[in-house]
Amino acid sequence: MSNQYNFNLYQLPQRDSKPRANGTTMVMDKGISLRQAEDFVSVSADYVDFVKLGFGTSLITKNVIDKVRLYKKAGMKVYVGGTLFEAFVIRNQFNDYLKYIADLELDCAEVSDGSIELDHEKKCEYISILSKNYTVLSEVGSKEEGVIIHPARWIKMMQNELDAGASKVIAEARESGTVGIYHKNGSAHTMLINRIVSKIKIENIIWETPQKSQQVYFLKLFGCNVNLGNIGVDDVIPLETLRIGLRGDTFFTYLPEGLNQPLV
Repeated sequence: MSNQYNFNLYQLPQRDSKPRANGTTMVMDKGISLRQAEDFVSVSADYVDFVKLGFGTSLITKNVIDKVRLYKKAGMKVYVGGTLFEAFVIRNQFNDYLKYIADLELDCAEVSDGSIELDHEKKCEYISILSKNYTVLSEVGSKEEGVIIHPARWIKMMQNELDAGASKVIAEARESGTVGIYHKNGSAHTMLINRIVSKIKIENIIWETPQKSQQVYFLKLFGCNVNLGNIGVDDVIPLETLRIGLRGDTFFTYLPEGLNQPLV
């Protein structure tokens, strides 16, 4: 990707190019206008792999199909938020959900159970059905504060969902970044994260990181080509500078040791 930059600055880490399996960025569109989407694409398309039409926004915003086509033309995979999937499922309208995402010409689907109680075998069944026609991202973890899921259960659910046909599993953090893999104050559940990556391949996980401090945490822990999600539309370029060490928080992260010394 470095050949797309405006200047060949030495010692930048090598970013994988699109289409990529590692270093993916998933952006949350919370209902921006078509004009805003056009501006977003013109600036950020090279750095975005997935666009999630957040929660139930796709049901009520204007020009949704036009946005989907715009994003897909720019090389982004598009899906509606897992909360909307759950809204259909709890009303016993899964077949209507299939029609809805087909009518939107989507190429991805998210399966989650963060708001409803869904039998895990049934969740995996939904994943299996959807994976026949869509790239499936499955979300693991609750959206409720204080809900603790044992690390062994996180790992088992993630593995089962990958086995059922999910392309990647999403580690839940909500748009606030205060649940799931994070404490209430937004700091990482380090023991949980370490346990997860000891059993699940890192390239199969998208970590939700809506807060800058969380993005920095995972970049320092796993490098520039870690999969990050729930990124704001206006945060894509700032995130990419974090990924390659062009921002103070990661400035010295990728420099060779000899360059990581005070100038005299």
